[in-house]
Amino acid sequence: MISYSLPSRKRIKIVALILLCIGFVLPGKAQTGTQGIIPQPVKIKSDNITYVFSREFKIGLGPGISASNVTFFKDYIRLVRDIHKTTPFVNHKMAASNLWLQINPKRVSQPEGYTLEVKPHRITITGHDEAGVFYGLQSLVQLLDINKSEIAVKGYSITDYPRFAYRGMHLDVSRHFFDPQTIKKWIDLLALYKINTFHWHLTDDQGWRIEIKKYPLLQSVSAYRDETIIGHKKDSPHRFDGKRYGGYYTQDEVKDIVKYATQRHITVIPEIEMPGHALAALAAYPQLGCTGGPYKAATYWGIFDDVYCAGNDETFTFLQNVMDEVLPLFPSKYIHIGGDECPKTKWKACPKCQKRIKDEHLKDEKELQSYFIGRMEKYLNSKGRQIIGWDEILEGGLTPGATVMSWTGEEGGIAAAKQHHEAIMTPEKYVYLDYYQSLYPAEPLSGGGYTPLGKVYNYEPVTNELNGEEAKYIKGVQANAWSEYMASPAQAERQLFPRMLALAEVAWSPKQSKNYDGFLKRLRYHQPLLNLNINAAEVYDEITDSVAETADHQVALNLQTTLPGAKIFYTTDGTDPGVNAKEYGGPIIVASTGSIKAAVFMKDKQVGRVYEKSFTIHQAIGKTVTLKNQPQGGYNPGNTFGLVNGVFGSKLYNDGQWYGFSGDDLEAVVDLGSMQNVSKLGINILKYHWQKMWEPTLLTFEVSADGTNYTEVYRQTDFPDNGINAVRANIKIQQARYIRVKATNKGIIPPGEYIAGAKAWLMVDEIIVQ
Repeated sequence: MISYSLPSRKRIKIVALILLCIGFVLPGKAQTGTQGIIPQPVKIKSDNITYVFSREFKIGLGPGISASNVTFFKDYIRLVRDIHKTTPFVNHKMAASNLWLQINPKRVSQPEGYTLEVKPHRITITGHDEAGVFYGLQSLVQLLDINKSEIAVKGYSITDYPRFAYRGMHLDVSRHFFDPQTIKKWIDLLALYKINTFHWHLTDDQGWRIEIKKYPLLQSVSAYRDETIIGHKKDSPHRFDGKRYGGYYTQDEVKDIVKYATQRHITVIPEIEMPGHALAALAAYPQLGCTGGPYKAATYWGIFDDVYCAGNDETFTFLQNVMDEVLPLFPSKYIHIGGDECPKTKWKACPKCQKRIKDEHLKDEKELQSYFIGRMEKYLNSKGRQIIGWDEILEGGLTPGATVMSWTGEEGGIAAAKQHHEAIMTPEKYVYLDYYQSLYPAEPLSGGGYTPLGKVYNYEPVTNELNGEEAKYIKGVQANAWSEYMASPAQAERQLFPRMLALAEVAWSPKQSKNYDGFLKRLRYHQPLLNLNINAAEVYDEITDSVAETADHQVALNLQTTLPGAKIFYTTDGTDPGVNAKEYGGPIIVASTGSIKAAVFMKDKQVGRVYEKSFTIHQAIGKTVTLKNQPQGGYNPGNTFGLVNGVFGSKLYNDGQWYGFSGDDLEAVVDLGSMQNVSKLGINILKYHWQKMWEPTLLTFEVSADGTNYTEVYRQTDFPDNGINAVRANIKIQQARYIRVKATNKGIIPPGEYIAGAKAWLMVDEIIVQ
């Protein structure tokens, strides 16, 4: 493999440029918003004094502090003002120092904590430990004020320490590979914002990304796939680019990245997936699968039935040998072994797996998974390490000493904490950064879901379901970034930043001090600087909306922006709004079919993109809807108004408009309130087999005058479109008060289809009556 190491001088300039772009105002660049620290310190107080940096600026290091802790700061000062060319340190001599760094755990009792004091004659940072000193320097970096003539910092007195010991950022490099220098660039940003753990997802179905010398085929075969899907996984048929794709990190590169992170007080935790997500490894060593193959690294995204054979001792020999090479590269206490999304289909049909179940007196394949995890845990424990796994490792019983990373929701973390197991909260609903951060149609293709900046910021990792003792087992929080739709560093950066900054504040700052408006003020100061070297998104001040029902059952559209002092102008005639359009002053009553466009303006200048929302007004708007079965999971908006609000759910199904039924049928009754003429009925059905969303086997419309006796007026069994199937039934004019819609769920996904054997989702939206 090619080494990506750069000459030290060039690397220094890159590091300094990153700091310049993130933490400072460049000469000649206007400041935006309010200068401040992210994440927000525990206590911060300012006064009227100012410290101005001189050319002879000296840094003094107290006992126990390594010079590597000040690398960022020293390189930046040297670059921007040519200060600090000689005698950079005056060890153990506070009086001769302009910046004095010291460790004093008696004064700062919290691990990783620090105090920062800016006085007219000296800046002093006191840390509980070296990490605390380092984080104090990062805060100082963010407070510096640069202008044409000087570097200065206002007088501050700061007391600060983290809320959680584990503050993590996850990155998947299996779907798309990012070179070592890009990884280092992002590590610098994690360090600046006090993230202390980098979870490096190194193996999966689509590629094996770490060199294992004992198994060379992992480099020549498993690290590459034949081609890559174009577009989204839900598209049908799948399209491919026909280009071989892959790469891996040599062990020397891994060592270099881990060292680089360690110098910035970041622990790197590797993830080696097992027992599922194993296709890439099986492509090279097919004897480790239940069928013997042949296998190929996956070329599209998803969950695959072929997993490691749990009944084959060679599987464990292989994984233990892999770990024997992984462990020396990563000094972390934890090793992540995945454990998620492991279908049991092949295990059920595998004689070796079934023999293992019998020999080990296991109840079923779920307990076989627990056996698999437990066996690998014992091996890693024997090497002085502990395992972390995704919350599926709870299946069949949690192995002793395992830490749960709760991703499917918060339930896994709650269950682990109640069992007095450590847990790290990573629920996809709140902290998955590969999800959309805006609902505007122009957003780049993303993984799914909707995780705007505010949703990340307002996430609370410790739920009310845990008592005080149980809450202690929530060790931290982590944001996850899966790279299916992040094919380049620029695409990844747009997904990661600035949402990673919000996660940093969730992880570090006290719960009671969190304030989203205050965070946005500080972020606006950082944003233009981020954009100089990072392709950070800037969509958080754009218009967001909510659709509500008025007291007289009309539809009201509410618009809002988080940009202080801004105005919203809107139109209802399809034209783009300007400052001469209607100014938004409160809810807009939508009485007719059409579109509303709006935009944010600051001082008569448009900020961001044009917002648009379409409405279809019909006889069922705002009427009472009764459901026999309740929608489930993330497809339960919490009321039935979304079925009769005039807004159609999008093809991305992340806007809260779709109602989903997992394995259950739809039976909905609309009460029009009085007898009315009805000549057209409709509903929208979402069909994406690659997302487990199946069309109903039968859809019927029925009408009734009394709500008891119904007459069927329409039925449909064919839903040909991959995506939204807009059912519009023209019927003979009927007099009716009640409309009943019945849709029969596919039930269990049939053999040969994606995720066969799982429950199908029935997805519906907007019951139309005209």
